[in-house]
Amino acid sequence: MEFKARIAELKEELIALRRDFHMHPELGFQEYRTAEKVETFLEGLGLFPKRIADTGVVALIEGRTPGPVLMLRADIDALPIKEENDLPYASVNDGVMHACGHDAHTAMLLIAAKVLTEYRNRIPGTVKLVFQPNEEIAGAEKLVEQGLMKNPDVNAALGIHIWTPLPSGQIGIQSGAVMASMDIFKIVIQGRGGHTGYPEGAVDPVIAASAIVMEAQRIQTREISLMKPTVLMFGKIEGGTKNNIIPDTVTLEGSMRYLYAGGSGSEEDPPARLKRLAEAVCAVHGCSCEVHVERENSAVVNDRDMVELVHKTASLIVGADKVVGHASMAGEDFSAYASRVPSAFVFLGTGNPSKESTYPHHNPRFNIDEDTMATGVELFVQSVFAYFGNTT
Repeated sequence: MEFKARIAELKEELIALRRDFHMHPELGFQEYRTAEKVETFLEGLGLFPKRIADTGVVALIEGRTPGPVLMLRADIDALPIKEENDLPYASVNDGVMHACGHDAHTAMLLIAAKVLTEYRNRIPGTVKLVFQPNEEIAGAEKLVEQGLMKNPDVNAALGIHIWTPLPSGQIGIQSGAVMASMDIFKIVIQGRGGHTGYPEGAVDPVIAASAIVMEAQRIQTREISLMKPTVLMFGKIEGGTKNNIIPDTVTLEGSMRYLYAGGSGSEEDPPARLKRLAEAVCAVHGCSCEVHVERENSAVVNDRDMVELVHKTASLIVGADKVVGHASMAGEDFSAYASRVPSAFVFLGTGNPSKESTYPHHNPRFNIDEDTMATGVELFVQSVFAYFGNTT
């Protein structure tokens, strides 16, 4: 209970930090002000933060003895969205907004760091604090490439995401895949342009494109088990210059998400299925096509033992009835860590109609129930001591 009381004493500071970050959002790999504020705070705790990937910040809390290394991660970047909230701490950077809760994540981990440094003599190991840039565009992999998981080697990782789809007071966690893979694709269909008055003299890529959009639904509803959620969506169709001209080419763009460890080479392999289908449909229509697929994020797959540890901790904090299973078809680059070490990624409910914090993530009206942040801080802190076998 001493942690809960200490965190309660720090609530005003926690909220002030979050509101400051919210007011000054920065896009991925442009988080210079945020990184400087994080560094200054950590230095004030007696830590020695270092930069990684230019705007990322890493610091170590070394405990009473050498031991395992547990990594705690917060993401710090914002989104290219114009805020529509009428708040005294609304974004002052036009067209940029913390519409996903990363401001809260950063504040929660800073306050958790403050508490953990005060109790560092109880930690038989090391806590690695990571303030990660550019989560929205898969920045985690760049940090890994620059040695984040080394010196010292990370043994396990924990991430918390504040989450408006869950009501305030609930914590969502389960083992297995909890956030989806995301591949983005581009299909360029080549036909032969002509006059709409005599289409028999052309090879119409518009018809082929329409057929691909319709037939691609087979992949997610007929070819892959419904027990393995797969979502294939087209977000952009582009082609043509005038209403009476059959174009030479049409381009389709979209995304594929799947809530399992799928991808190229897997049994399901949605990218390969899309390529085969697009090529076959184009052949029927006398067209050709090029299919380009790029992986943005792999699925976040939670480790069973880490989930059990965090589940027990969360149950002590909010009560077992408030800890629920939860997963999302959204993507998260925490997968770069979870694919390398046993990890847990947790959803912290912050949906509260009375505080207008039920808007979806990435919405210009997105906001949070700030009272839930203290729960996130405690979950970080208590999970550290549970991991090191030193719960209080």
